[in-house]
Amino acid sequence: MEKNIAIIEGDGIGPEVTRQAVRVLDAIAETYNHQFDYTYCLMGADAIDKTGNPLPDETIEVCLASDAILFGAIGHPKYDNDPTAKVRPEQGLLRLRKSLQLFANLRPVTTYPALHHLSPLKQKNVEGVDFVIYRELTGGIYFGKKELNAEGTQASDDCVYAAEEISRIAHLAFQAAQKRRKKLTLVDKANVLETSRLWRKVVKEIAAGYADVELDFLFVDNAAMQIILNPKQFDVILTENMFGDIISDEASVITGSLGLLPSASIGNGSALFEPIHGSYPQAAGKDIANPLGSILSAAMLLDHFGLSDEAAIVREAVNWTLTHGFVTKDIDPVNFYFTSTLGELISDYVSGRIPGSVKSENIELRKSTII
Repeated sequence: MEKNIAIIEGDGIGPEVTRQAVRVLDAIAETYNHQFDYTYCLMGADAIDKTGNPLPDETIEVCLASDAILFGAIGHPKYDNDPTAKVRPEQGLLRLRKSLQLFANLRPVTTYPALHHLSPLKQKNVEGVDFVIYRELTGGIYFGKKELNAEGTQASDDCVYAAEEISRIAHLAFQAAQKRRKKLTLVDKANVLETSRLWRKVVKEIAAGYADVELDFLFVDNAAMQIILNPKQFDVILTENMFGDIISDEASVITGSLGLLPSASIGNGSALFEPIHGSYPQAAGKDIANPLGSILSAAMLLDHFGLSDEAAIVREAVNWTLTHGFVTKDIDPVNFYFTSTLGELISDYVSGRIPGSVKSENIELRKSTII
């Protein structure tokens, strides 16, 4: 298989973690006889510094012509700490989503036995947690009309949804549920919001075509509590843009590290894959960031290409590193391994160069050499 992949390293730790994901993709290509051609593009603070634009037109053109996009992270303190900034890194990501019509954001939440002790939840509550959040990405309050009065004392943000916007992501969520445990939970605020009542109406109508999927409903405040009280009850969660933004970040802490979680944004054309963590500028350039979220995003990219066996071996390799204690500083601040070390270990596992009996004492601490 031959595919063109746009690479947007972005800001902060984005370049470091993305390079490890590319390293793993290269190992997959070599091992399974594929060809992945990469084109590197600018977006975010890096793009502002170099071009004055958070999303250059050239980047959009490359992404539109690519089969998929692998993205690192976005954001920089000089913009985050300046509320008056007219040009911001995040504007690039929002525009890219619109330009590529990326209307569905998928965030899987999976726990690993080796990291149960790091979860803020009790072990009995995190064992076996495996669900995915389908968040609508291009509508709602984030993209509605925004107004501020002349005195600067009153502001408004419109939340607008059309039935078509709801329908297209709802079908994707139902189809995902059919391949999983056949349960879908719609999270809304239908007791208060008119947009939520439209969501319920449309989703109920669509549910008739998916008789094998159990559909239930939760108000967003109750859903936020249930994700903490009993996350194992969920299979596929479907929700609108702002609610999805909030509850997916809440759910991410269940695993024990933000650095572990991948995501995909899909739509009518190219799909974008990225870890959910931010740019973490304090760690930039230190080779200590967790690359697993980016590497697992690459696994989702492989799934998108229909390469399920290749995606499975990447996930197996990630689980192997965690089980054997090969972790970065966010997971173990004392006995940690470098970002690049994790990338090399996972690449070696994918390539079959890791002996099954290898143990942590056979790898020099914080080095990428098996001895």
